[in-house]
Amino acid sequence: MEPPPERPRDCPSVADTAAEFLSLIGLKELERCLFAETLAVVALGASPRDKAQGQWWMAAQWAPYQQEGAPVQSCVLVQTRFRGKQNGVPASSSLKAYVTWQLETLEQEEQECLELTPHPTEKRTHIVSHEHGMTVTRTLQEGGAEPQCHSFSYGRARLRARLLEGASLLLLRVLARRHTMPPGLVFPAINSEGDLCTFSYSALGIQRQAVGSAETEVFVIRRAVRASTGAPSVWHGSFLPSGHLAQLMQIGSPVLMVLQDESILSKSGRFEPQLPFPKEPLDWEEDMELYSYFLDRKEELQLSHAAYLQQHPEVRALLSDFLQALLHQQPHDTIAFAAEFFAHQRPIGSPFASTGAASPLPSSSAGPPPANSK
Repeated sequence: MEPPPERPRDCPSVADTAAEFLSLIGLKELERCLFAETLAVVALGASPRDKAQGQWWMAAQWAPYQQEGAPVQSCVLVQTRFRGKQNGVPASSSLKAYVTWQLETLEQEEQECLELTPHPTEKRTHIVSHEHGMTVTRTLQEGGAEPQCHSFSYGRARLRARLLEGASLLLLRVLARRHTMPPGLVFPAINSEGDLCTFSYSALGIQRQAVGSAETEVFVIRRAVRASTGAPSVWHGSFLPSGHLAQLMQIGSPVLMVLQDESILSKSGRFEPQLPFPKEPLDWEEDMELYSYFLDRKEELQLSHAAYLQQHPEVRALLSDFLQALLHQQPHDTIAFAAEFFAHQRPIGSPFASTGAASPLPSSSAGPPPANSK
C-alpha cells in the first residue's frame, strides 16, 4: 500500500539535497542521454508479439532557445508523444520542454487530448521561467465551447532544484546509466497540472525482461509523483544499460509501453545505433494555422523582394547583360563563364544598351564560338 500523500512544502533540507545531487551531474554524462527511442503501446498482460495499440516516443537533443529580449542559449529539447486509447477512447498526449544541462526548466508545454464524440477534450499546461519565477497557464477546451484559461505564478524562492516532467525524464536516463542511486531520493517538483509536488525515485533492482522474443537484464526504477491532495501517481521504468527504456508503465493503467524491436540488442548486451526519430506525415495545406503562416510569409517575401529590386535597378540591368553575354558566347561551361563574367568589374569591349557600360564579355572565350562567328 502506498504511504499517505505528503503535503509538498519547501523544506530546505529537501531542496538542498536535490540541488547538490543535480550539481554532480556532468555535461558529458548528460550528453550520453541525448537520443531518441520508440515504444509500442500494448494492453497489460498481452504477449510481447501482440499487435501494438499505439506508440510512445521520446527524443532529447541540443537545441537553441531564446526568450524575447534575451540572448540565445543552448539547452536540451525534450519531446515526447503518446498515441493510444484510454478506456477505449482514442487519446494522445505530448510534451515539449527546454531544459538546461543543470536540469533547470526554461519552458515546458504539455497537451492531453481525448477524442470523445461529439465533444473532444483538450488540456494544455504551459510553464515558462522568467526573472521573477515561473508562470503557469492552464487551458481547457471542451468541444466547441470557449477555452477556459487560468494563470498563476511561483516566486523564484520556491523553485530551487524543482524538477518538471521533461527534466525528470532526463534524470531517469542518468539514473539508469549509473545503475545506482541514493535511498530516499526526493526532488521538489511541479506536476503536469502545474501544481507543486514532489518526485521521488527508488531502485527496484535488476530484473530479467523480454524484449521482443529475446530476454535481457534491465534496471527498474520507481518514480512517484505526490501532490498535496489525491493519491500519488506511480511509474515503473525498466531501463537497458544505455539508458534506453525496455518498458514503461503507470501503476493502475490498463496499458503499458514496451520495446518490441530486439534488434537493438547486440550479442554482448550492448546496443546498436539509436532508433531514428520517427517522422509523421504532415499535410500542411490542411492545417489552417500552417497554411495561414505560409500565405503571410509568402506575401512578406514578395513585398521584400519587390522593394529591394526597386531600390537597386542595377540588378535587372546586370542580369540582362549577363544573359546577353551568355547567349552571344554560348559557352559549354556556363558556371565557369558566369564566374569570369561577374569577376570582371570593368569589362572591356563594345557598350551594351541596358547599362551603357562596356561589354561584359570575358577577354578569353569560355567555349568555342558559335557557328555563325567569323
